[in-house]
Amino acid sequence: MYKVRTFIASAAPLASHCFEGRLLCLSKLECVLPVVAARLRSTKASPESFLNGSSSNYVEEMYNRWLEDPRSVHASWDQFFRNTDAGAAPGEAYQPPPTGLGVYSGNTLPLASILPSLALSGSKTGHVDEKAIADHLAVQAIIRSYQQRGHHVAYLDPLGIKIEEQYKKYCTMTQENLTLEEYRRHYIMRSSHFVGSSGWMPGLWGSLVAWFLTVQYRRLARSAGFEGFLAKKWSSEKRFGLEGCDMLIPAMKQIIDKSSEMGVESIIMGMPHRGRLNVLANVCRKPLEHVFCQFAALEAADEGSGDVKYHLGTYMERLNRMTNKNIRLSVVANPSHLEAVDPVVQGRTRAEQFYRGDNEGQKVMSILLHGDAAFSGQGVVYETFHLSDLPDYTTRGTIHIVANNQIGFTTDPRFSRSSPYCTDVARVVNAPIFHVNADDPEAVVHVCNVAAEWRATFHKDVVIDLVAYRRHGHNEIDEPMFTQPVMYRKIKARKPVAELYSAQLVKNGVITEKEYKDLIEKYEQICDEAYVNAQKEKQFYYKLTELRKDPMKVAPTGLKAETLQHIVTRFSSPPPNAADFKIHRGLERILKGRMDLAEARSVDWAMGEALAFGSLLKEGIHVRLSGQDVERGTFSHRHHVLHHQTVDKATYNMLQHLYPDQAAYTVCNSSLSEYAVLGFELGFSMTNPNALVCWEAQFGDFSNTAQCIIDQFIASGQTKWVRQSGLVVLLPHGMEGMGPEHSSARLERFLMMCQEDPDYFPPETSEFPVRQLHDINWIVCNPTTPANYFHMLRRQIALPFRKPLIVMTPKSLLRHPEARSSFDEMGEGTEFQRIYREAGPAAQNPDAVQKLILCSGKVYYDLTKVRREKHLEDKIAIARVEQLAPFPYDLVKQEIFRYPNATLQWVQEEHKNQGGWIHVQPRINTAISGSRPVQYVGRAVSASPATGGKHAYQMQMDQFLSEAMAL
Repeated sequence: MYKVRTFIASAAPLASHCFEGRLLCLSKLECVLPVVAARLRSTKASPESFLNGSSSNYVEEMYNRWLEDPRSVHASWDQFFRNTDAGAAPGEAYQPPPTGLGVYSGNTLPLASILPSLALSGSKTGHVDEKAIADHLAVQAIIRSYQQRGHHVAYLDPLGIKIEEQYKKYCTMTQENLTLEEYRRHYIMRSSHFVGSSGWMPGLWGSLVAWFLTVQYRRLARSAGFEGFLAKKWSSEKRFGLEGCDMLIPAMKQIIDKSSEMGVESIIMGMPHRGRLNVLANVCRKPLEHVFCQFAALEAADEGSGDVKYHLGTYMERLNRMTNKNIRLSVVANPSHLEAVDPVVQGRTRAEQFYRGDNEGQKVMSILLHGDAAFSGQGVVYETFHLSDLPDYTTRGTIHIVANNQIGFTTDPRFSRSSPYCTDVARVVNAPIFHVNADDPEAVVHVCNVAAEWRATFHKDVVIDLVAYRRHGHNEIDEPMFTQPVMYRKIKARKPVAELYSAQLVKNGVITEKEYKDLIEKYEQICDEAYVNAQKEKQFYYKLTELRKDPMKVAPTGLKAETLQHIVTRFSSPPPNAADFKIHRGLERILKGRMDLAEARSVDWAMGEALAFGSLLKEGIHVRLSGQDVERGTFSHRHHVLHHQTVDKATYNMLQHLYPDQAAYTVCNSSLSEYAVLGFELGFSMTNPNALVCWEAQFGDFSNTAQCIIDQFIASGQTKWVRQSGLVVLLPHGMEGMGPEHSSARLERFLMMCQEDPDYFPPETSEFPVRQLHDINWIVCNPTTPANYFHMLRRQIALPFRKPLIVMTPKSLLRHPEARSSFDEMGEGTEFQRIYREAGPAAQNPDAVQKLILCSGKVYYDLTKVRREKHLEDKIAIARVEQLAPFPYDLVKQEIFRYPNATLQWVQEEHKNQGGWIHVQPRINTAISGSRPVQYVGRAVSASPATGGKHAYQMQMDQFLSEAMAL
């Protein structure tokens, strides 16, 4: 008979009441009720002895109610509490109540008031049986003990190794012969203590069950067969196989089947390297010949440099034969940086839900696979979990599967985590956690069904801890006996789960020995045929999805005057129901200031951004702005969301109310995370190319905690995986004497990662600017005017392709009186300026100019101020490079040759080993063929981005500005 021995709790109150957030599949553990009955036979406890035990919380609830109203509890408890308050000694406070109170009248309502956690059954004579009450309280205590500690004796480890030996003290149990009367006795628990009629979870038997088990075995056989085939054909190749956790494949397929049955149409998955090839082949059904091609040294047929085979993703749409429904399966490509893909998957999932209008996550869901050591060791896991229930980041429930090898590379759990389970990090959001023995296939499938149903019902995260082992070393050519000799002696002696389970099925008559052998041979034949076909391939392809536009034509970014006027007017106005919506007085002044600017046909930085966003919304482009404090803006400049000053949660999103048929505008304050949130927004941006997705750091300096996403996904994503993203990264940057952690977004790091040859000047054709943008991996800008910021944001959508955009945004320039732009600079026919050329007196007589200064960013305003004070406007020309990458060779060349008698300097406020100097120096030389030396003016080299002292800051600034103005 097929039986899965389980001890489970009902779903609704699970997260707060059962297993402290764990839902366990206790396979191989004896059922609970006989043990409970055995304990009851020797129980001598009186009710008051439980006041300090597991049931004390329920008694305390009653006691508190009794203090408010003695009639709210049963007379027996009323007397008990009175005696206790009077100082009765332990064991003497309880007194049987008078007869006739209906305690055992057969009506359970009086009993529920005696002890809310239990409904008692017993004598109906009217006499209170003290032992009966004690017995039922004991039931409560024992059940609670199993909830809290039963997992310590669950047979979870297929190797039988108990690493946490200290937990044995919690798990001592006794078995006694039980009387027939005790077996027949009824203990009716509260709803959260569902254990089934006998503690067993029986399966149905017959043709249906036999078919079900055969399907599961076929999946297991394919999982094991795939790894065996790879080991045979490529024995010396790294493949990070799944051996030891073969049940991962049937587990995933069962979750997909169950979720498809409940209406899910699209599943987005993220996973580490281990088992990826098997998942691609047997879960996503990527053609085997395509998988095998990755083992051959084939020539790339496109622009991608590619990545190792166990980092690649895929997208497949196929018919799920178990449900007869179409299902779309995506595996997101990711690097070896463990768990970094988690938030990217969540962002993609949220985006697909958003664009499909799937507000409950009924059609689109995510599955995340983890390794045990990484799940507990990588902080991004914690960060991602904390996004799981935030309104603008939730994906309405993710199923997490931990392929628990019980080892991280060569480190065992005693040295890699401080908690009993690798999954304990999931308890921060009260996610139910299923720990299950991966060598018990039927238990695994049962748990997968429950997890899929939980996610579909409650739309919350759920975790499956698939306790397994790793048959080989970290990779197939590693020697694990160096560091884990005891574990690997056990592993070598243990048969694979496919062999163990097949023997069990043959023994039970589910399959025959011949059917077993035929199944193995058939799959090996399939692999052999795919292997032969793979030998015929000469090239491999990475498919890049291009927008259906002219690849070298950029749509206009300027706007009609009436559109500009309409947006700034709405952006400067209070809510239409201003009489009922009380806004802060400070915001009233801000709105008035905006209106004054609008009337003068002038815009500041915040208004330039609002014009870019608003005009895209008008054109049907969804705009999403995410990050820490972005609704208001770190520097209190944005204020896109107004808050009612007397009504909680009453807000007004200004840009959401520009036009009746506009696209949606999402502006959302994030959790205090950079790593996970930037990854999330990257994933979101990859779903729809016709959307503007922006992430803003609180200060540009803080982006360094998201460096993994920047390095591994944003800078190199297209090169490795041929996946484009138009993500905009906004990094407040500028030296204003605010110390080393609030000054520099590390511009130099982004420039250093640019895919651009500093020694190559591209041909100067009409397509020069857009061709540069097409060929580079990302765009890095340091704009100085609201108009250029406006054009730059709109250009992200106007381009016929998508590239990430890194922006050094200002701080002090947000309110600088000279950092203003007129409507004319954003009107029809205007566009982004890669360079702002000198337009003052120096430009009128270029031959008389003695010095040309090239700079970028805020320092331009510092330079012009000093130049004006020293009356050098006709002697010194200043040009600012707004787009640093790709470098505007053509315009830099023109501007330099414009002043034939001028010395050439690059001036920056950052230190010499930082900022733009290292990037621009060789490119300036290339632009002018080294015909004129370029000098550096700025701060000296430093290990720190900025000084922490105001006096030192000002002294440094005065020094380099003075040098810049010297003739």
